[in-house]
Amino acid sequence: MTVDLARAATFLAGHARVLDRRRFDLLFVQDHPADPAPVLAALDGYRNPDGGYGWGLEADLRSPESQPGAALHAFEVLEDVAPATTPRAVELCDWLGSITLPDGGLPFALPLTYPDASAPWWQNADPTASALQITSVTAAAAWRVAAHDPRVAAHPWLARATRYCLDAIAALDEQPPAYVLAFAIRFLDAAHSVHPEALDLLEGLAKHLPPDGIVPVAGGTADEALRPLDFAPHPGRPARDLFTPALISADLDRLAALQQEDGGWIVDYARISPSGALDWRGHATVAALQTLRANDRL
Repeated sequence: MTVDLARAATFLAGHARVLDRRRFDLLFVQDHPADPAPVLAALDGYRNPDGGYGWGLEADLRSPESQPGAALHAFEVLEDVAPATTPRAVELCDWLGSITLPDGGLPFALPLTYPDASAPWWQNADPTASALQITSVTAAAAWRVAAHDPRVAAHPWLARATRYCLDAIAALDEQPPAYVLAFAIRFLDAAHSVHPEALDLLEGLAKHLPPDGIVPVAGGTADEALRPLDFAPHPGRPARDLFTPALISADLDRLAALQQEDGGWIVDYARISPSGALDWRGHATVAALQTLRANDRL
């Protein structure tokens, strides 16, 4: 399956937010060494004075205040600019530390200033309860930044969040929801080099994966499901061992085939707002291209 990078660039020019256009330019267009400054400047547009991020950086969370869900996407961008580092990463860890609950976990979301424009799962979140789903995926992204930023690796927030995730994953005794399972696997994959116990926990989660590697999302859209690349997008990582090479190859074919006539990729989850739907397609396009390139399909 052939991916058309030029059509992807055209799609992003016509439909994507500036942040994802800048990410694409950094990752796929600029000569190396690439300049991360434009990407970081675009990310700053979503930053609040408290060090966190909001303003729709999480596409279905349109409210302006800083949120854990937006922190995840900020870390994604901070990973993109490696090996460059920025004080923004430590400032984000500081903010996350300020909202961490006593057990070390993050709330799924904080109270929203403008709830009507955001997805119901953000609107209805309990800000007083830790959520493994958001804590694990945010900590996983932070660990990927920590691989090139020693200040993030040594930050006390990451240590607290990591301990919470390890303990919460060890306590899972029944089939977790699809996103909790996927994000727990991503977290263990990212943290295992510093916390070897993660490998045993990863092996324990394998029993929750069906033979075909497809986990339906309960309460999602009719076609919404997580597939092998949602759990293990990168080759040579421990999470990849949870799937056969044949499953991964077939899922890479599927991902490549999802490029649309307009050059972009689609998502199978609910559309919450017109802006959010377009923002997700831009984000998904960059993510798909990153995954395909990491697996030598681009």
